[in-house]
Amino acid sequence: MGARGFKKLKALRRAECKHTTPVIRKDDKVQVMAGDDKGKIGRVLRVLVSRERVVVEGANMIFRHMKRSQQNPQGGRVEREGTLHVSNVLLFCEKCNKGGRVRMEIADGKKTRVCVKCGSKAG
Repeated sequence: MGARGFKKLKALRRAECKHTTPVIRKDDKVQVMAGDDKGKIGRVLRVLVSRERVVVEGANMIFRHMKRSQQNPQGGRVEREGTLHVSNVLLFCEKCNKGGRVRMEIADGKKTRVCVKCGSKAG
């Protein structure tokens, strides 16, 4: 099986996994728990649910080599945020002042995310 066959197979396996609603959402404040940017706190810019990845502001910076075009007449290296796996970030709790696990609680018919350690509303 060639490289394309493996990519298709991986995509099919990802599609088979029915993901529940992710705990981390866009505009959440999160703390990076693993990798080169461990300890950094930033805002979630994008959530890629099917790939289980998030883009965090100021974390995992990569260089994108851009070809000259009408939108980018200069071309060259553009620095931007790369993706991080969801398991490597934790929702930031303002009361604990660090990233922590959250649980879902139903209050007034609505689900809310609550910090496991201190019990305050997270996110």
